[in-house]
Amino acid sequence: MLNPTLNLQTAPGHQVLAAAGKRILRPGGRAATEKLFQWADFKPGETVLELAAGFGDSAIALAKRYGLYVVAIEKNPDSVARARTNVAAAGLSDRIEIIEGDIFDLDRLGKQFDYVLAEAILTMQSPSGKAKILQGVRDRLKPGGKFLSHELLAQNNESEIHQVLSQVIRVNAAPYSKSNWIAAFETAGLQVQQHQTGIMGLLTIRQMLHDEGITGTALILWNILTKPLLRQRIVQMRQVFNRYKQDLGYIIICAQRL
Repeated sequence: MLNPTLNLQTAPGHQVLAAAGKRILRPGGRAATEKLFQWADFKPGETVLELAAGFGDSAIALAKRYGLYVVAIEKNPDSVARARTNVAAAGLSDRIEIIEGDIFDLDRLGKQFDYVLAEAILTMQSPSGKAKILQGVRDRLKPGGKFLSHELLAQNNESEIHQVLSQVIRVNAAPYSKSNWIAAFETAGLQVQQHQTGIMGLLTIRQMLHDEGITGTALILWNILTKPLLRQRIVQMRQVFNRYKQDLGYIIICAQRL
């Protein structure tokens, strides 16, 4: 059901997509995230800090599949409440802690982790914001710990894409090129070990079917068809994605604190 308090004209793009029923909001979809997890080579009992945890879906998957202990930080109080409910329903309250907090203030956590996970977070920050978060990530990793990142890629026309994308999704979206992402990580003291790039299929039927399943995709399409304001915003986003389809993609990076 559509949130009656959500202003679809001004809401950030990720909230609009969530209102349509989209659960996977990562530019490379489930497949790119799975590749990140393969690179991580998790061991049971290791610790993960997840940034911007949303409803706790990723934290629950990590704890269930790999036997990890997860601390997940989320700023939105409603999302925090829902995430805690989801964690309790999954019977994982002993393995997952949901903290209400700001990803710009990671020092307050006061401990270090084997991994930090952030997906579709850094793209939405200014260059100075990216640098601050990356420094916080570096400080929260144990020596030798790994940062797992999944972000939007601008292979060319970074400045133009930043301007157009920010207008359509109502967020200061500034995707970097591959070389600029790697440089930002290494400037923060995070040595890139592995990376992969690919096409950005967030609103393609093929990727939605893979990410959301047949039932989830049908629900998204129904909501788009029957809710005019929702349809208007999503069509605008899709037009921009198509306009820059040769330049927009995803990048996943596994980087290590030395």
